[in-house]
Amino acid sequence: MTDAADMVTTAVDQLVPTPNFDELPRRFSDFATFGEALDYAARGQRGMNFHDPRGNLARAYPFSELRLDALAMARRLVAHGIAKGDRVALVAETGPEFAALFCGAVYAGAWPVPLPLPTSFGGKDSYIDQLAVQLQSSDPKVLFYPAEIAEMAGAAAARQGCEGITWQDFAQTEPADCALPESSPDDICYLQYSSGSTRFPHGVAVTHASLLNNLAGHGEGMELQQLDRCISWLPWYHDMGLVGCFLSVIANQISVDYLKTEDFARRPLAWLDLISRNPGNSISYSPTFGYDICARRISSQSHVADRFDLSRWRIAGNGADMIRPDVMQGFVNAFAEAGFKAQAFLPSYGLAEATLAVTLMPPGEGIRVELVEEERLSGTPRDLSRPARYRAIVNCGKAVKDMALEIRGEGGEVLPDHHIGKVWCKGPSVMVGYFRDPEATDACLVDGWLDTGDMGYMVDGYLFIVGRAKDMIIINGKNHWPQDIEWAVEQLPGFNHGDIAAFSIETENGEEAPAVLVHCRVSDPTARIELRDMIRDKVRSITGMNCVVELVPPRTLPRTSSGKLSRAKAKKMFLSGEIEPLKLAA
Repeated sequence: MTDAADMVTTAVDQLVPTPNFDELPRRFSDFATFGEALDYAARGQRGMNFHDPRGNLARAYPFSELRLDALAMARRLVAHGIAKGDRVALVAETGPEFAALFCGAVYAGAWPVPLPLPTSFGGKDSYIDQLAVQLQSSDPKVLFYPAEIAEMAGAAAARQGCEGITWQDFAQTEPADCALPESSPDDICYLQYSSGSTRFPHGVAVTHASLLNNLAGHGEGMELQQLDRCISWLPWYHDMGLVGCFLSVIANQISVDYLKTEDFARRPLAWLDLISRNPGNSISYSPTFGYDICARRISSQSHVADRFDLSRWRIAGNGADMIRPDVMQGFVNAFAEAGFKAQAFLPSYGLAEATLAVTLMPPGEGIRVELVEEERLSGTPRDLSRPARYRAIVNCGKAVKDMALEIRGEGGEVLPDHHIGKVWCKGPSVMVGYFRDPEATDACLVDGWLDTGDMGYMVDGYLFIVGRAKDMIIINGKNHWPQDIEWAVEQLPGFNHGDIAAFSIETENGEEAPAVLVHCRVSDPTARIELRDMIRDKVRSITGMNCVVELVPPRTLPRTSSGKLSRAKAKKMFLSGEIEPLKLAA
């Protein structure tokens, strides 16, 4: 008789990931609806693969199995009273449960609404508040969540009068024996909350047609090949993770390996281990800080070639935040010995309001930068008494399939190449609007053109992003980009990317002044004063004026759902007293 433990061991030993190669002819997202895309992907052998914190395969999940589970979930939703057009909120934990429920909601004609998991920032009450606000905005019939966060998620649901249920409990309910509703290309497929919106929250309504057009742009823009495989740790509640590394792999039929975001945060090099083990070509995306974390983590180790093989990493995508060439160079320096090639970098630009991608760099061109005078970036006259200062601006590539781009001036006029202005885009993948928010929709959509809120310029069809218009600091009529101030402070010893937030405040005499909040890891009061003065001198050298410098405890500065620094929220928290500066010596 076989021992039960031996049977489990045998099952684990036989766990095999879904393949890279498939006989099924690849289609670049040329489907009428997303359900049709999953139906097609399920005819092949590719699929999703979920890994444990150490990067070991825990569950292989072919698209064929996902489809069967999703159809069963769709019929459970119908039995639960969910009708076409109803919202179904889902806490977006990376795993087969969320995948099946999301796709099941689509099959049922409902609109899935991915919502964030708790983070280490803010605590329990903050998370409940965040969920409650998004539930109020999306007005779902039900909120599904993993049992591990039932107390918090249930409290948020109860506050909004919304049913809350764990997906473990829901999976035990009986499905309805019924036909599922038909969907059309112009139907809403899902709602996506945009972390970069100026007013919170904004539920971006994405149709099937918009989604599939953007996903076709991914496949064609990245020139997908038969042996390509995606590797991702990005969260599914953010557009780059949800659209780029979940929906896109289905619509373009790519196998994918997943590492949970919280597991990446604890063991970032497990991401590179997964890439190293892929025998085919790897496609993997990350914001700048992901590359930075890995380069810093490996800097204290040697013999990277003994552990990693990054020679088959074909596309190392970069997006979701301003791309820093110095960080990218640091990653190349750290991992060139392991076979990483700088031309694998693929900068991009996008936002949830355009489904995801607006531009992609053509594969193999790597990171290209232009050095631009800071006065030109801020639109202020050059002070000839001071030496010119330059910032490296990264080329974010060319417009994706069917997307048009314009750079417009303050009067709405279209600007020529090399002139900095507001970035506008238009195409089939631009959203139809914000859910139940016509005022906000009208503020950014004009005749089908989307005001992205970002500043940039064009050169020969390539887009260069300068920064967010709303983040501009204007002091005495002179414009300053907060990134310039933050990057300058980061050059001082002891600071990491994300340790500084710069914005403007009103001083006691009614004048505007730059303010800088800085994570401080120094405990000695006298040393803190020296640090503050050094930062003040550095900012004065950039802006030409005195600034308010406040040292705050590490991990204090707030971030968006995608991990980006939220300057607007940092300013609000500072002015309200939520962020309390450290005490200095008397």
